[in-house]
Amino acid sequence: MTQSGSKPLKPLPAESLADLLEGLKTGQWQAADLLETCLNNIDNGDDPDRQIYTSRFDCQAVAQARSVDTLRSAQAPVGELAGLPIALKVLFDVAGEVTHAGSRWWKSPAEADALIVSRLRSAGAVITGHTNMTEFAYSGLGINPHYGTPDNPIAPGRIPGGSSSGAAVAVARNMAAAAIGSDTGGSVRIPAAFCGLVGFKPSQQRIPRNGSFPLSDSLDSIGPMARTVDCCARLDAVLAGQRTQPLMPRSLASLRFAVPANYMLDDVSPEIAEAFTASLKRLREAGARIDEVAVPVLDSLPELLEGGGFTAAESYHLHREWLATHGDQYDPRVRVRIERGAALSAADYIELLKCRQHRTQQADQWLSAYDGLLAPTVPVAPPRIDELIQDEDYGRLNLLVLRNPTVANLLDLSAITIPNHQPGALPSGLMLVGRNGADRDLLAIAAGLEKTLETAC
Repeated sequence: MTQSGSKPLKPLPAESLADLLEGLKTGQWQAADLLETCLNNIDNGDDPDRQIYTSRFDCQAVAQARSVDTLRSAQAPVGELAGLPIALKVLFDVAGEVTHAGSRWWKSPAEADALIVSRLRSAGAVITGHTNMTEFAYSGLGINPHYGTPDNPIAPGRIPGGSSSGAAVAVARNMAAAAIGSDTGGSVRIPAAFCGLVGFKPSQQRIPRNGSFPLSDSLDSIGPMARTVDCCARLDAVLAGQRTQPLMPRSLASLRFAVPANYMLDDVSPEIAEAFTASLKRLREAGARIDEVAVPVLDSLPELLEGGGFTAAESYHLHREWLATHGDQYDPRVRVRIERGAALSAADYIELLKCRQHRTQQADQWLSAYDGLLAPTVPVAPPRIDELIQDEDYGRLNLLVLRNPTVANLLDLSAITIPNHQPGALPSGLMLVGRNGADRDLLAIAAGLEKTLETAC
């Protein structure tokens, strides 16, 4: 991995959460050691002009790590994630900290932890801090004019993806073992794909959003970013308030997948097309049946995006009073997208709701014949930061980057991205989309895909 920054960063002693937990259990290392590595990497690798973390919780984190080590030394029970350093996108409330969601003007500290933060703490996770993001989560590129834009850890000079930009970069640069982000149109999966990670968007109802700063109540989901599918499955279980169960990778020999011949493969760049074609070849060699077919529901999705769709309407409802008092302090590119919601009438919004309900039913029925849909997570490699200077280019690339991952949000499906680029190539991801509520099945299938793709590298 190519890393930006003036000083070399130290890897964690293992990449997967399972191996890190085993090392903690057997005494090969302590929670304090893992945290110290992460904090040193933040010290040496976080640029104040291009922030990865916007707030660090060092004192709390050190106390949490020492507590885990003390409990282990006393052979006392510990949680499923005990001692793992986990970063949070700065739209999840942490008591006493400011959930500014990437803005500069929001100053009020949170009164209590978000529910998912409470669950992470109960599982023994060590919360390292709040990470940078696109202001109010309203872009898939990861650009933030207030805190700077973190550099891509694999391809310096390129964007990290958004909106959970800092969360993905923190994991990729070993400033956390994993991170939690939000996904309204790909905001977990885009930065995961651009930073060489696995990112999981669960069915929306799976993870409670109490204490998270909303963008779109209809589309927002909460999901993890980490280095493996198993890592994401462990985190997902804790976030969902469930017991962690062993994840058994599914054999691909009995599985049938659809590859859309329409919409999601339009305007795919050559390097992404090459990685996707190579991935499909590997999966077919492993016994998977892959049908390249037209997916009728996809061609109707633009109607759910007209006028900014749910995101514009629902974000404007939330921000309309704040825009009147703080509008000049917003990122102009975010503000203009929020303000599009003012033009959507109540009748337009009700029509959107009815249309979406019909399309989600149509998608679920269509997907019932398959074990999942496969597509490039993002149809292009991460753009260079200097390609986004002009508003016209920013808008065009933002829509293109969001297009494929947004499918799962609009149709209320589960989805995951797995790295599928070759060493030295620009980062890309293979996305698996599954039916709503089939999250554990999707994770098991994704683990099978991951195992097959790893043998190709």
